[in-house]
Amino acid sequence: MSTLDTIKEQIDNNPILLYMKGTPRSPQCGFSAQTVQALMSCGERFAFVNILENPDIRTELPKFANWPTFPQLWIKGELVGGCDIVVEMAGNGELQTLITDSVAASDD
Repeated sequence: MSTLDTIKEQIDNNPILLYMKGTPRSPQCGFSAQTVQALMSCGERFAFVNILENPDIRTELPKFANWPTFPQLWIKGELVGGCDIVVEMAGNGELQTLITDSVAASDD
């Protein structure tokens, strides 16, 4: 399976997916840490991929997503954005709504 196929499969199979540096328990950059904190405040489980352990994904995902930086939050197959966008959405309540809606839709 190609790296691109792997990325597409990960995005398709996980309603809430975070590509990040490190893990939620041990983020390896401040932006990933802030994004994890915003996501965890929503109270739902999410999948993650540690791009530091997956150099092929780290190289290919920015081209696929047309988004150059990490972390990257994907919800229901759509790129939401990186740290600044996620933190802003958490602050104004949009992230909670988006996550709650995605979990409800995946339960259907």
